[in-house]
Amino acid sequence: MASGSALIFDEEMSAYKLLWTDPACEIEVPERLTVSYEALKTRGVAERCKQVPVRLATEQEILLAHSEEYLEAVKQTPKMSVEELKAFSKQYNDVYFHQNIYHCATMAVGATLQLLDSVMKREVRNGMALVRPPGHHSQRSAANGFCVFNNVAIAALYAKKTYNLNRVLIVDWDVHHGQGVQYCFEEDPSVLYFSWHRYEHQTFWPNLSESDYTSVGKGKGSGFNVNLPWNKVGMTNSDYLAAFFHVLLPVAYEFDPELVLVSAGFDSAIGDPEGEMCALPEIYAHLTQLLMPLAAAKMCVVLEGGYNLTSLAQSVCQTAQTLLGDPAPQLSGLTAPCESALESIQNVRSAQSSYWSCLKHLEAHSGTSTKRPRLDEKNSESKEAEKPASENDAKKTVVWPEPLIRTSTDVQTLVAPPPGVEVSLPEGCQNLGEDSQMTSKEVQSIRDKYFQDVTDQNILKPLGKIISVLDQMMNRKVRNGCIAVSDLSLSVRCAYQHALMGLAERVLVVFIGDGNIPIKTDDRKVFLVQICAEETEEKCVNRLSLCLREGEGFTAGFMQAVVSLILPLAYEFNPGLVLGVVGDSGAKTLLAPVWGHLTSLLQGLAEGRTLTLLQGCDKDLLAVTLSALSGAPVPPLGPLGAPKPEDVQMMEKQRQRLQKRWGLLRCTVSES
Repeated sequence: MASGSALIFDEEMSAYKLLWTDPACEIEVPERLTVSYEALKTRGVAERCKQVPVRLATEQEILLAHSEEYLEAVKQTPKMSVEELKAFSKQYNDVYFHQNIYHCATMAVGATLQLLDSVMKREVRNGMALVRPPGHHSQRSAANGFCVFNNVAIAALYAKKTYNLNRVLIVDWDVHHGQGVQYCFEEDPSVLYFSWHRYEHQTFWPNLSESDYTSVGKGKGSGFNVNLPWNKVGMTNSDYLAAFFHVLLPVAYEFDPELVLVSAGFDSAIGDPEGEMCALPEIYAHLTQLLMPLAAAKMCVVLEGGYNLTSLAQSVCQTAQTLLGDPAPQLSGLTAPCESALESIQNVRSAQSSYWSCLKHLEAHSGTSTKRPRLDEKNSESKEAEKPASENDAKKTVVWPEPLIRTSTDVQTLVAPPPGVEVSLPEGCQNLGEDSQMTSKEVQSIRDKYFQDVTDQNILKPLGKIISVLDQMMNRKVRNGCIAVSDLSLSVRCAYQHALMGLAERVLVVFIGDGNIPIKTDDRKVFLVQICAEETEEKCVNRLSLCLREGEGFTAGFMQAVVSLILPLAYEFNPGLVLGVVGDSGAKTLLAPVWGHLTSLLQGLAEGRTLTLLQGCDKDLLAVTLSALSGAPVPPLGPLGAPKPEDVQMMEKQRQRLQKRWGLLRCTVSES
């Protein structure tokens, strides 16, 4: 099984710069590349990655996405004078050429393809390519927006051709719309392109009507182009997460990609003069984590924009550390998305509702139109009035706290399998071993305090293992654990009560199974999510009960509940520990794959501190749990069909019940 993360960088790609005065292009500087790599070196991230050498792309590879005429024109630039380069640049929009840019652009494509080959050949699990010039704006016969060759588009076409892939997901979190990628694949159902971007009702560059949510693709590619326009600046962590929970992840899971390519533009981070957004660099750790369960973890992250050198370097480090498997930092202060973000989310969900089963329950014409005429100089005052601050204020220096140091543990997962059962442990896992005398005393103390009537050592012994793992989590010796238990009720009670004594202020419990487990949620320290086959009536805002019946549509319904209900609730609750619990039931054949994805997605919470308690002995369930906890790939689910209509109705009822308290559940303007 592949492990490790690749890093591809060559300082040669910084060897070009703007040679004349051009205010539109002056922010694209060589330091964008060098400060990113230096930050990775300074933080010790670069040395932990597998260094993959850069190669030049061949002309045949570049021609996968570009015309021969355009390639021949760019090939002439090394011989041009500065005046000739300036004249050549003016043929295109917001781009500049240099005698060395053809070499660098060829190297950027080659670096991207080197990364893709390393991932697809399973030499590494994933990786990042720090490249320059960026690529997502360049079109078949045109340079555009600092981009010469379309690195990610070429990579997708190369992956389809070389590795016979049928489904490639491109996630573009740059603050500008990657129209070049959209044009390349808008009729291609084998490539799902998702882009969020600053749009402001077509007043922000590249000022295209086809950047709006109404552009969903053409012909057979209809539904495979997903644009989410931001119509105001100042978007936050909450807005970005809501876009993932309510748009990207439901569609991506239904699509079931075989490869994930990320056009990683960090001009969408706080402090960037282009984006003017407020999302912190830490958010990219979480966006990366949320994408990692897809495509058996085959993910290639390719640098696009980013023009504040401080936030760019921090964001690159956050992304690379998540690719390496470091626990994501906790995000505090998450709230409901702003009204403008909700409007965009609602509109894109409505526009895509006829193409994706996960959105079929929405009326195709239910969206609130955000169409407005493009603003000219006469009504520019109204444009300024929409912004939270004047243009001058928005350009002021923005200050934000430096991300906290992220550390990993030598042992990621402690495992206590059932007695007599041998388990093949993934990398990073270790058997717990026998309890220490101190732990035995603590078990006795816990028994005396809570379980005086319990004397069976077969029941009490797992409690000692639970305490041992939780204490090692608190001491940062391990990140998470997996324990087989016999008595579920006592084990869960012991785990969350012991955790609240020192490890965590809040505990998220996710319980798969029927019946009741004794958890007190009234004090708001514990949030209980239960997925079961028997309907229960629940009124507490710290409880979510989901009745999902087995059969056709179970997997689709389960994953829709995970991404659109459980994850928003969990992120806003912000636990210090995730307690995953699976009861002994007959549904484990269906359960194991989706449980693996749920466990992997929840690793973004609580700095990865997760304790899973499994009742009974199901080897498939245990194996997928250990894969998810250790950061190993979880098996793909396959393209998802439609969830059961009754499950969708049940989930919508629960969302309506809880959204007043938990704002990240909101996905329409009326709910704000």
